[in-house]
Amino acid sequence: MPIRPRHLILPLLLALPFCCISIHAQQANDLQQRMSSDEFKAAGLDKLSPQELANLDNWLNSHGKVTTKVVDSSGNPVFYTAKSERSKINAHIVGHFAGWHGHDQFTLDNGQIWKQVGSDAPSCANSDNPAAKVKPSIMGDWLMYVDGCNDSVHVERVR
Repeated sequence: MPIRPRHLILPLLLALPFCCISIHAQQANDLQQRMSSDEFKAAGLDKLSPQELANLDNWLNSHGKVTTKVVDSSGNPVFYTAKSERSKINAHIVGHFAGWHGHDQFTLDNGQIWKQVGSDAPSCANSDNPAAKVKPSIMGDWLMYVDGCNDSVHVERVR
């Protein structure tokens, strides 16, 4: 049984939107089309020559990998997203530790910086470079335990 041209019309009509989507996706790679006119001017891209703009488009298309850092609504970094596993951190406080005073910041030997939140201040012995443990607590909070202290305090990560 021969294929009649009218039998090809429906499949071709169904395939047509997919062709248009593909062409539109290729055209959307043009920086000027991806940005609003105001964004384009605010970035100073309207000052580029057509060749410079084409070079920039080519560079952006060939370097498409983007790494996005997670930040909260105020722009502060989020170190542990809800999906990531929070685990205990064992380290040492760098330098002299003279106890808790309310809102102190502590640099650990792994490079992390934590600050005390809240005013709970258990008694502690003064020491140099004491061992510290930072453990996850409920509701996304963290507790820091320092050798020589009789209790933990709530902390949050600064860096």
